[in-house]
Amino acid sequence: MRTHSEHARLVRAVLDPALAAASAESEFVSVQDPALTGRVAAHPVTSPIPLPPFDNSQMDGYAVRVADFADSASGVTELRIGRTTAAGDAAMLHVAGTASPIMTGAPIPEGADAVIPIERADPARFTELRHAGDPEPQGTVRFAEAPVSGEFVRPRGSDLAVGALLLAAGTRVTPARIGLLANAGVVEVAVRRKPRVLLLSTGDEVAAPGAPLAPGHVGDANTPMLAALLTGLGAEVSAHRVPDAVSAVEGVLAAHGPNADMIVTSGGISAGAYEVVRDVFSGHGVEFGGIAMQPGGPQGLGYWDPDGARVPVICFPGNPVSTALSAELFLAPALRAAAGRPERLPAETRALAHAIDSPANKHQVRRGSLDAAGQVQLTGPSSHLLADLAAAELLAHIPIGVDKLPAGSPIEIWRLDV
Repeated sequence: MRTHSEHARLVRAVLDPALAAASAESEFVSVQDPALTGRVAAHPVTSPIPLPPFDNSQMDGYAVRVADFADSASGVTELRIGRTTAAGDAAMLHVAGTASPIMTGAPIPEGADAVIPIERADPARFTELRHAGDPEPQGTVRFAEAPVSGEFVRPRGSDLAVGALLLAAGTRVTPARIGLLANAGVVEVAVRRKPRVLLLSTGDEVAAPGAPLAPGHVGDANTPMLAALLTGLGAEVSAHRVPDAVSAVEGVLAAHGPNADMIVTSGGISAGAYEVVRDVFSGHGVEFGGIAMQPGGPQGLGYWDPDGARVPVICFPGNPVSTALSAELFLAPALRAAAGRPERLPAETRALAHAIDSPANKHQVRRGSLDAAGQVQLTGPSSHLLADLAAAELLAHIPIGVDKLPAGSPIEIWRLDV
């Protein structure tokens, strides 16, 4: 049996070229479309304007000329109140010898070179707010100390200059980056095309969620679980629940396979008598076998190659926990890399809260959580315990060659809850 690490390398060799080909295609998405979140920039995006686009005030206060404070023998400077500038106003001309009321974000009047916060004025409140077209202000305001040139002024382009890089190619678009793009006046962004995944979940025994369960039937966990995982990792998913019939699988493949960048299956690959996925794909370039991992030993990998299409195929076992762990170990890293995200879940080493046993010839992946002391509590290794997986905060890895770990032993975990 190959190890899980060897299988992971083979999966990447099959999937990465297909994902790279998908990433080479692009489409435009509006910055006002929430669906832009999580997409990956196809090309560099630069700022068409400086940010901020004009000198503006960092504070509510008074715009002044520092030169008007030079002759104050007592240290107190009294200036006539000038015209008011609010956020959204055009910049006005500052009159020498005045202090112009100004609000946060408003353009600095031409000729002013500093802002004094209202808290440092006497009185420490606005007494006259006269805009352009209003009667001339009559009052005065006093200041106990002179400002420094440029104080509380946000200079034009101090955040980003014209032509500065907003998004590098390959960067994942986050809400904060969308805000930056919109602030810079970018209307739409060229993003990489999402990889198209054809998802096939097989089994005569699985029923659609909510459907009445006939004798011997179980609810289908794998189709919605894998579809959600793939969608969350940036894929466009065409999901199909297929009975254990070769003709049914071949029909879905014929209808949807040619447009897919990859095919993902669950179920039908073990050593039973009704392994429909193995029956369909074995003659089309997909190899099946066991890997030294528990759960998730049966795996399939290769290409579906009718008419030379060579669509990558990755096949998982049908037990839901085996399916989920196989997808996390072998499929998710490639999709995360294509989506501009870290390939692996956050990993760390913690102490075991209790002793465990593990098959020495297999890499065992267990589910668990952290107790109040920060130690690792693990549940059983069975591949059907879906409730344990749903409640898990972490995956714990027991490597090949280890058959026992006493309480307190260090163990590698991958965090699911961060």
